[in-house]
Amino acid sequence: MNVQTRPEPFSLQRRKQGGGTSPLAHWGFRNETDRLTDVLLGDPAYLRHMATSSLSRKHLRENPCNIQEAQAQHKELKAAYEGFGVTVHTVPPEAELPMQVYTRDSSVMTPYGAVITAMSQPWRRGENYAAIRHYESLGIPIYDMVTAGTFEGGDFNVIEEGVLLVGCGGARTNEDGARQVASWFAAEGWEVRLAFIDEYYVHIDLMVVPIAEKLTAVCLACTEPAIVDWLKAKGHEIIDVPFQDTMALGCNFMSLGGDRIIAPKASQTLIGQLKARGFDVAVVDTAEISKTGGGIHCMAQALKREG
Repeated sequence: MNVQTRPEPFSLQRRKQGGGTSPLAHWGFRNETDRLTDVLLGDPAYLRHMATSSLSRKHLRENPCNIQEAQAQHKELKAAYEGFGVTVHTVPPEAELPMQVYTRDSSVMTPYGAVITAMSQPWRRGENYAAIRHYESLGIPIYDMVTAGTFEGGDFNVIEEGVLLVGCGGARTNEDGARQVASWFAAEGWEVRLAFIDEYYVHIDLMVVPIAEKLTAVCLACTEPAIVDWLKAKGHEIIDVPFQDTMALGCNFMSLGGDRIIAPKASQTLIGQLKARGFDVAVVDTAEISKTGGGIHCMAQALKREG
């Protein structure tokens, strides 16, 4: 882990009441498709297969995760980032936090600092505290902490600069948490749209993830048509990810900017579409680790992007 300069003083609440918070000078990003320079990953050293969602429960019943194979897949995922020249920062593993590998759940990075979420499942709430400690060690201030209801980072979806799609499935992110976060960014002058989804889909980033400027992957079979129309009205071209691929977390990939993508091996339709458009796609087999409840996008927190 590289030692970073600290132009911003660490704070547990950097957000200005009523808006007007200044963007960070060093960390953060304007959107989720600019060139990624720094990413936060977890460490699967203590990974366990737990019933965190309907998808993970299904795998527990039918074909539980081989933890050693999952750990090997995560190592390949980390190598893919490093192969693209991205600096990887890793949250120190803790035996009490077996799901900490999903770094997008416990916090979410923004242009103004990190948001500490409010996890819905009691056995995961310690991840929030670990996230705060790690952000302090990196010199990344906290924008704010969710205090109304529950909210998880997979429901914070920056569609483009100043435009936010907030997911709300009720089970992991509930309406109180979603509306609190939405209100913060509306006060900052962002356009914010709430997406009420079935809790089966867990988070909005299972079905909608930006690829590049004005290009977004969407599972049309499970995304509300009004959301699709909203994206198209903003000039976004849609790449449809089939429902079967989406249920295997095939729409849960990571854009690194500069026409570079890390995508799961199972998402062959998306990979084919991206390669046909000239994208450099690092294909990583994440099928085993994803049995525990998340995909490539869930396992990564963009700390810094450069436009």
